[in-house]
Amino acid sequence: MHVVKVSDFLDMKGVLEPHHALLRKGLLHRWTPGMSVIFVSHQWLSSGHPDPQGRHAAVLRSTLQGVLDGSLQVEMDVAYDANVPLDDAVEYARNQVLSGYIFLDWFAIPQITARAEGVNEESTKSDAALAVQSIPFYVEASTIFLALVPEVKHKDTGRYCNYTSWLSRGWCRAELWCHLLSSKPFTQVIVVFSSKESQFMYPRDWQENTIDTGDFTVESDRDVVRRLGEVAVEHKIQNLSSAGPENLYRFFLARRSRMLGQPSLTRDMDDFLFHFKFPDLESAISAKSSMNGVQCATLSGDVKMLRCLAQKKADLNANVLGLEELGFSQDWSLLMVALESRQSAEMIRTLLDLGADVHASSFEGTPVPAFVKNSQHIEELLRSGADFHKPGMPLGLTPLAKAAGMSNAETVSALLRLRCDPNPPLCGLGVTPMISGVALARGNSSSVQIVHALLEGRADPNVVSRQSGMWLTMVAVGRAKVALLGRQTCTPQTRSAATLPGSTPLLTAAAIGSEELVELLLRYGAYPQPNDRGETCEFLAEANGHYNVLPSLRTFPV
Repeated sequence: MHVVKVSDFLDMKGVLEPHHALLRKGLLHRWTPGMSVIFVSHQWLSSGHPDPQGRHAAVLRSTLQGVLDGSLQVEMDVAYDANVPLDDAVEYARNQVLSGYIFLDWFAIPQITARAEGVNEESTKSDAALAVQSIPFYVEASTIFLALVPEVKHKDTGRYCNYTSWLSRGWCRAELWCHLLSSKPFTQVIVVFSSKESQFMYPRDWQENTIDTGDFTVESDRDVVRRLGEVAVEHKIQNLSSAGPENLYRFFLARRSRMLGQPSLTRDMDDFLFHFKFPDLESAISAKSSMNGVQCATLSGDVKMLRCLAQKKADLNANVLGLEELGFSQDWSLLMVALESRQSAEMIRTLLDLGADVHASSFEGTPVPAFVKNSQHIEELLRSGADFHKPGMPLGLTPLAKAAGMSNAETVSALLRLRCDPNPPLCGLGVTPMISGVALARGNSSSVQIVHALLEGRADPNVVSRQSGMWLTMVAVGRAKVALLGRQTCTPQTRSAATLPGSTPLLTAAAIGSEELVELLLRYGAYPQPNDRGETCEFLAEANGHYNVLPSLRTFPV
């Protein structure tokens, strides 16, 4: 395993040189235990070179320099629960960069082009091909995992390469999951969107992109990755079983089948209590802490066990606690978590039949119907009298608005067929389905289809966000902080609050750097108007380092 010093990497210019060139220059170092290594995961931008124009390399250099000099902070995703403590993670990441080395396949592995077509065929099992299959070791030996995903068009195919496409790639997922399932103390993932925007990965992103469902150039690689995943998951569960924490052990055990693309297991009572480490049935039923019996049964998809626990008077309407770091808010009900985690229609039906409250809402007012992930979920909730049209207060999001940002095109289309309003009256936070669909597009493989479906359903491409009630205070505070402290020193949540009044879908698309969404919105008549702070599409794109969208914005006819 060869690595390059961060300081040497920062001195490099232009397009990255391959392994043999850096080896000749004496810039490669053999890995030894104790090294601080940053594993850089990325998508190749051409068939012959990972970064033929040097654009990813330039962003990586700028990002590392910003972390070193303090001008760039790794931030929380705007969807992250604000109560999740990440200060220690930020400081840890910075310290690793200060004394760090970089692992990037192009210069760390000899003849990395062997990773292309045929890497697993007997005739091409060179040292390079074998090195590629050793990637799990490289990930395990690294202390930081960094996904380098600025939006760039692929040189050969013309397709957009970005965070969403990176998440779809089978080998990128393999690298990601090897890191997440490792026994390392730091398993956060740093996502680099641009030279000015780096965030910790929102945990629902990795949970939605399981090990075995990625895209592979060589289909036989899928079996390799699947076997790798099985070993990694078992290793993770064993480590958590012996070292804890207990709630994470139970979570990963419950989600094991889902992670590996396998059918859900049905256990008898003794087997369930033994594997989930409940001393007795009463403990499984009465526990108020994270991952109690009904939560374990629900997240593992075990309908039979859920019924057994409900018959013993287990509470199906208590909030699910202690899973914030995994993307489940502490004010969500069990039914919300079941929907969010894509449980089967049978599981949703069982929860409803056993008395789960279809009319519940979160602290901020997000209603149960807002959590649906497919048309079967919608059918089950409708059968129990769920209201898919009413916004949840005080947040003011309709089910369609949340689904547009956190679900998929199938669900959004089904809600539109129910005549859910794509242009609901503005209230609360003032986020419409269009703005939600664009704002949370990164990492959602059907985001473009979602926005297109909304536009075809007569959603207004020029809808302007307006707040009311308690949210007026929030945006006022956000604007004051940005004005006094500057954009770059404020959190993503504060910046979002400041820019939200007067925001439009096009402004939002420019701010996240999605060239594809910018062009789609322009085709449907979106107009580049500034927000209430006077910030234009060009300003927001440049402020976040997304220079790739500027040419599209400049083609707008005046």
